[in-house]
This record gives sequence, C-alpha cells and structure tokens, in this order.
Amino acid sequence: MQFYKKRDFGTFISDSFGFFRTYGKNYFKNYILLNGLLLILMVVVVIFGYRELFSQIFGSNLSGKSSYMEDYFQNNMGLFVGVGIITFLLFIILMIVNYLFPVFYLKRLSEGQQKIKVDDIVKDFKNNLGKIGILCLGMVFIVSPLSFILVGVSYALVFIIIGLPILLFVFPTVMNIINFLMYDLFNSKRGFFESLSYSIRSQFSYANGREKSPYWKYWGATLILFIIMYVITTIFTMIPMIIFFATMMTNAPDGNFEQNPFAGTFGIIFFITYGFSLLVSFFLSNLMYVNSGLMYYDSREDLHQKVEMAEIDTIGINE
Repeated sequence: MQFYKKRDFGTFISDSFGFFRTYGKNYFKNYILLNGLLLILMVVVVIFGYRELFSQIFGSNLSGKSSYMEDYFQNNMGLFVGVGIITFLLFIILMIVNYLFPVFYLKRLSEGQQKIKVDDIVKDFKNNLGKIGILCLGMVFIVSPLSFILVGVSYALVFIIIGLPILLFVFPTVMNIINFLMYDLFNSKRGFFESLSYSIRSQFSYANGREKSPYWKYWGATLILFIIMYVITTIFTMIPMIIFFATMMTNAPDGNFEQNPFAGTFGIIFFITYGFSLLVSFFLSNLMYVNSGLMYYDSREDLHQKVEMAEIDTIGINE
C-alpha cells in the first residue's frame, strides 16, 4: 500500500479497511503483544470494581438505609482511593499505547519496512520518551481543556436544536486535529506547538495553497467511520443492558426488588459482557487511528514529491 499520496473521501474509507486486509494479522498480533496485558487489567478492574460499586448501590436501596452508601464509602475509603489510582494510571498508560501504536506502526510501513515486530514498536516508544512526555503535558494542559470547551459548548447548544449540526462538525474536526498532532509530532522534526499549528491548518488547506480545501473529505471520512464504530459498540453495550432490564422485569414485575440484581451469576455475566464491549471499542478505535494516518499522509505534499522521485529513480535503475 502506498501511504504518501492524494486520496479522496471514498478512498480513505476503502483504504482504511484495505489496510487491515493487508496488514491486519501482523498489526493486531503486535497490538495484542504490546497492549494485551494492559487491556486485560483494565477490563478486570472494570468488571470487579463496577460490580462491587453497583452491588452496594442496589444493596443500599434494598435495605432502605439512607446513610448506607455514605457509611460504605467511609469504611472503604482506602479501597476506593487505591482502585481509583490504579484505574487512572492504567487508563493513562493504555491511552498512550493505544494512540501511539498505530502512529509508530504506520510510520515504519511508510518508510518501507514490511515485517514489523513488537520489539520495533517498543524501541520506538523508548526512543521517543521525551516527545511522549511533551505530548502528554500538552494534551492535558492545552489540547484537552480547549477540546472540552469546544465540544461542551456544542453539546450544550444541542438543547436549542442548532447545536446538533454544530456538534457533528466540531467533534470529528477536533478528533482529526488531535490525531494529526500525534502523527506530525512523530513524523516530522517539528515541536509540539508547531505540530499543533500544522494539525489545525492542514484541516482546511494544503500547504501549497493552490488546491481546494481537504476539510470536507477529512471530516466526512471521520464521521462515517465514527458512526460505524458507534453502531457496533452500541450493540455490544446494549446486550448487558437488555439482560439487566429483562432480569429486573422477570424477578420483580411489580417493581419491588427482594434481591440485588447485580449479585450472583447475573452480576458476573453482566460485567463480563460490559468488559467485552470495552475491549471491542478499543480494537475498533484502531480503524479510526489508521484512517487519521492516511489523512495525515494525504496532507504531507512535501513527502508525496519525494516518494514520486524515488519511484522514478527505481524505474530508471530497473531499465
């Protein structure tokens, strides 16, 4: 697959799926080797942590004690703080690996490497620890607050109708800017603020300024893939909810619960299913990140010329 080339709206989507048909086996093999333990730990924490929390909430409702939850949190403050810290650290590490794995993987492919090993990706992480640290600080203190404000204002405007179309434009655009920032930071010699500037400018125009804006094809491709991901993950998320409400109606048709619906076998099945849906969402997110990579390579016209010249030189040698 050629990475540094112009693509249109339809090609972004077809090439994103085509990428996994070509490289999917090797890609997910390395992804699981690098990310598998973190994913399992996160799912385990979600399954047992959420199950305990929801069990206590429903237990308090059944017992009728108004101060039950307050007493429970006070008596188990150390547990909640410990689990909260572990969950936060796992989530941060998982996000770093999950976001940057496709960046490093596509970078190696675009440079001509075909057989990529997990050691290669680990080496990329080690060699870029400084940039990763800068990226994390920039995301936490600059990009994330601004993104939350933009998306939050758009979401608030949904209540006066006009916000819905605004949100449909803002959310994919913000997502593209963040993904372009990560790709550019590790595929160029620019610093954080220069890469952030490039990621914003490249959404609306090519560097040469002579071609029409790529905004619509970037926005459209991201929106379509987001909808696909949303539908699939919603299906998996709805399964435990359907089971939950079906169990509630079966065990308490009159609305009076005599036992905790999250206790016993049902609670285990419910949260295992929810944990599985979380895994599915993480794996599906790779489709979005690869699509962002293809869009980023589309924007790098300076590298298009280098690839074309290299191909011409290769033809000359073969002749």
